[in-house]
Amino acid sequence: MLHENKRLTALPVVGPQVVCVCVCVCVTGCIMFVLVEMVDTVRIPPWNFQRQLNEAIAEELNKKLANKVVYNVGLCICLYDITKLDDSYIFPGDGASHTKVHFRYVVFHPFLDEILVGKIKYCSQEGVHVTMGFFDDILIPPESLQQPAKFDEAEQVWLWEYETDEGAHDLYMDQGEEIRFRVTDEVFVDTSPTGPATATTDTPTQPGQSTAPPPAEDSREKKEPPFTLIGTICEPGLGLLSWWNS
Repeated sequence: MLHENKRLTALPVVGPQVVCVCVCVCVTGCIMFVLVEMVDTVRIPPWNFQRQLNEAIAEELNKKLANKVVYNVGLCICLYDITKLDDSYIFPGDGASHTKVHFRYVVFHPFLDEILVGKIKYCSQEGVHVTMGFFDDILIPPESLQQPAKFDEAEQVWLWEYETDEGAHDLYMDQGEEIRFRVTDEVFVDTSPTGPATATTDTPTQPGQSTAPPPAEDSREKKEPPFTLIGTICEPGLGLLSWWNS
């Protein structure tokens, strides 16, 4: 079941080991989802020992991976199946069991040049932001819109100045409209935690010099999404579905 995406988080780069990626074609012919073979060690706490091992492991895997981004792999959706279970071990000082698991996971990762249909979430100077419902980090930059295009500052919306024999018509890209686009690029960002910033110098404080730490807004960096898709609608047949309906 696909859930609406609020804000994606990323797993550390040292997360589950990816073995291989298999293409998964849905009934509509899209290949936006793939099956990824992974290997990970799953910890089952003692209070879950009364449950079936497969059931407990499936719950822990979904708890760890669902709606998370695996670096250079994609957005994890749900567990598909478990292909192999190795022996379980209980280590000294830890009452939980640890099991090496081979499994396949459904991952959202469209291939380049794939045609997708989403909805416009909002527009900004950066371009048109599109959502799939469960994935929001899709951007169509201004140069990839149907041309000529311009940004309406008052309405905060992009529009296509469509030329006809009767003159130009402004076709607005309103929020909530369905839009067909082609994937042109993907961007993965390693958002793994980093250590604390080290002091740049040990120069003693001068008289009258402030020793207060820098303001929080200065030291806080803008958070980047771990996985972003870049699209285009600058081709015949692409753009709002209402534009091409006869």
